[in-house]
Amino acid sequence: ARDPRGRAPPARDQGRGGRMTRWMDEEAGPVVRPFALIGGRTRSSGDTLDLVATVRATGSAPSGGFVPGPEHERILSLVTVEATSVADIASDLDLPLGVVRVLLGDLKDHKLISIGRASASERILKEVINGLRAL
Repeated sequence: ARDPRGRAPPARDQGRGGRMTRWMDEEAGPVVRPFALIGGRTRSSGDTLDLVATVRATGSAPSGGFVPGPEHERILSLVTVEATSVADIASDLDLPLGVVRVLLGDLKDHKLISIGRASASERILKEVINGLRAL
């Protein structure tokens, strides 16, 4: 049965004493979803991506029968106009970094994105210094 918004009920498991417990933390959200998004994979060619590496869409069409999923499409929409850092992509998607790295690895393997190194411009360094000062 789905709730009024069309979502499936949360996953449940037998907890202590045989009572049902939720597989989620009310503040953190569902635990299983990110794992399911990447088909249980924890490794990909995206594992070596640095947080500040920049990602840009190549504009190529998917090849080899690869069909980008909704999260792949969201990444491509974020990096089509301008290069975006891996950290910013993870933040914009509200997904764990490990999951984003696997998704980026998929896109990289199918030549849908290119990876570059961020240059430490004066503007970026000033932003970092101001951010550290604010702490």
